[in-house]
Amino acid sequence: MARVFITGSADGLGRMAALLLIEQGHKVVLHARSAERGRQALAAVPGAETVVIGDLASIAQTRKMAEQVNALGSLDSVIHNAGMGYREPRRIATEDGLPQVFAVNTLAPYILTALMQRPKRLVYLSSGLHQAGDANLKDVAWEHRPWRGQQAYSDTKLHDVLLAFAIARRWPDVFSNALEPGWVATKMGGAGATDDLDQGHRTQVWLAASDDPGAMVTGKYFYHMKLRTPNPSASDADRQEELLAACKRFSGVELPSK
Repeated sequence: MARVFITGSADGLGRMAALLLIEQGHKVVLHARSAERGRQALAAVPGAETVVIGDLASIAQTRKMAEQVNALGSLDSVIHNAGMGYREPRRIATEDGLPQVFAVNTLAPYILTALMQRPKRLVYLSSGLHQAGDANLKDVAWEHRPWRGQQAYSDTKLHDVLLAFAIARRWPDVFSNALEPGWVATKMGGAGATDDLDQGHRTQVWLAASDDPGAMVTGKYFYHMKLRTPNPSASDADRQEELLAACKRFSGVELPSK
């Protein structure tokens, strides 16, 4: 039996993953961005252990989330599921002056990874759009580029793979992997999505809790429980370190090297 924390588990794929994990006999800690959504999450996921509250768009709240989770004791796995979509028509800034999509999709997983007690497994949700992500990390916060919402989203999904692979390289005692759930009909994906919704949450559950040898690997990228080739830049250690340095600069949080 595993104990798993899932970010963004008030609805969508995160909630589906939580329900499946509980069905399989695992313990689950949920996350929601507000107390009201937390109550809704607990009602929608019977059997969940508890819910952690915090807005991942805020550096301060994300840091407090890490403290909340650490106070609960050790975890076996963390699924970094929460994410912002790609339809933002303009650069919407957070309280920290960062684009929401960068704060939630890139910086929050970095901060939580750095500050939470180290689990046995880390799972990062990416997207097929990461293949179009810009591997030039000079302007990750879109301070100088003209805003393009889909490109900003694609960049952050590449960041998630870079982060997963950086952790796999730095922390060999942790299984750290990334995946794409497919284009599925969640609130983010929209009603026109064409991939199988029932498959959208199964890979992250498998990577987080399965004893299948195929899931007990590190530094890999998956789609529907099968290996898939990621953007080649994700395996570049220099780019991984460049992203970690940028995240440290924006957040003030340093990732332990080993």
